[in-house]
Amino acid sequence: MLDTVKSRVNGLDLNALGEVVEAIEQDASKAKVSFDVTTRWTGQTRSETIVDGFTIAGERVARSHKIVADEPCELLGADSAPNPQELLMAAVNACMSVGYAAGAALKGITLDKLEIRTKGTLDLRGFLGLDDSVPAGYEVVDYEVTIAGNGTPEQFEEIHQTVMKTSPNYFNLNRPIRMNGSLRVG
Repeated sequence: MLDTVKSRVNGLDLNALGEVVEAIEQDASKAKVSFDVTTRWTGQTRSETIVDGFTIAGERVARSHKIVADEPCELLGADSAPNPQELLMAAVNACMSVGYAAGAALKGITLDKLEIRTKGTLDLRGFLGLDDSVPAGYEVVDYEVTIAGNGTPEQFEEIHQTVMKTSPNYFNLNRPIRMNGSLRVG
């Protein structure tokens, strides 16, 4: 059970986490969370994505964030921001970071370091439509997690396995998901 004296580990409020888990166990509808973003092209290869809220347990929660994307000069952009591939990797790493931090906190492990390095190689022939046999996206993405703290290697391995099993963005990138696209002209 959670230690009431030490309810914050790695900055996470374990009592609040326990309350969320308990609420979801009592009412599964509280587990439904929907995220959405709106991206607008702003010229050249640059775009801005607006996050104006999310829905949890059927209730909209307002928030405001802007995410900018651009391509490097070598790919015809102005290099004013990370490109979409870098944002994709950042999103995966950020999601998994939550899992490692929370997993460690639940075990009472204080983290001294957590770093995830991710890389993938694209073949631009796929993106440019030059060769139908070349995929437009990654076939493999490699990542390395460096973690340090007062846990044992066995505890960190258990957390690592749990993150690969439970991270939404690990899941989203590691398995095919269906995308339903529609087009509205005008």
